[in-house]
Amino acid sequence: MKRLGILFLLISMSLSAQNPAEEENGIWYMYFGMNRISDKLSIHTEAQFRYYETSANFNQLLLRTGLNYHINPNAIATMGYAYIDTDPTFGEFDVMANDILVRNNTLLEHRIFEQFILTDKVGEFLFEHRYRLEQRFFENRDFNTKETQHRARYRLQVMLPLTDTFFMNFYNEVFLNLQGNTFDQNRLYGALGVRITENSSLQLGYLKNHFADRVVDRFQIGLFYNPDLRGK
Repeated sequence: MKRLGILFLLISMSLSAQNPAEEENGIWYMYFGMNRISDKLSIHTEAQFRYYETSANFNQLLLRTGLNYHINPNAIATMGYAYIDTDPTFGEFDVMANDILVRNNTLLEHRIFEQFILTDKVGEFLFEHRYRLEQRFFENRDFNTKETQHRARYRLQVMLPLTDTFFMNFYNEVFLNLQGNTFDQNRLYGALGVRITENSSLQLGYLKNHFADRVVDRFQIGLFYNPDLRGK
C-alpha cells in the first residue's frame, strides 16, 4: 500500500505542475482531536472554519467525526462522517447566476468516509501514509438539486522534531475523483509546530491548493488536542 501511495504522490506532483491564476490569500482555522476511550478505540473530532480572505469572506464550515480502531501502534482504521456547508460565490454579497439569486452558504454536503493510516519512523523523521475513500452527498439549496460523488485521497506527511518543543510538519495530498475528471485537487503544506502540553500542540502553516483550473493559497492555524479519556 505504501508503494501505491508513493505512486499517487508522483502523479499528483505531475498533475499540479500547472500555473493557473492565483486567488486571494485566505485562512483556515482548524481544530483536530483524537480522544482515546480504550486501548483499541478513539474518537476523532474536527472543526474547520475556512475564509477566502485573511480577515473576512466566509468560504466553508467543515465538521468531521469518526471512530478510530487502533490495530497496532502504527496502524489505525477509521470510519466517520462529515458535515460541510459551503459558500461557493467567492464574494461577500449575494450574486445572480442564470437569473437566479445565489445566496451565501448555498452548498450542503454530507460525507461518509473510510480511512487507513500507517506510520513509521526513519531516523528523526516520522512518516504517515493516509488513505481515504469518501462518499459525498451534495445538495444545492438554491437550485434544489442533489448529487452523489465518490473520491479517493492519499496523503504523505513527514514530521521532523527540532527540539522538545518545536517541530516541522510537511505533507502532500492528492484527491482523485472516481467519476468524471480524475484529478480533483492537490494540497502541498508546510508548518511550524509547537508542543503546548504532552497531548496538545499548535501549528502555523501555509497551504498551496492546486485545482484543475486555479491555485489558491491559504494560511492555516491548527490546534491539536488528544486527551486520554481511559479510566486509570
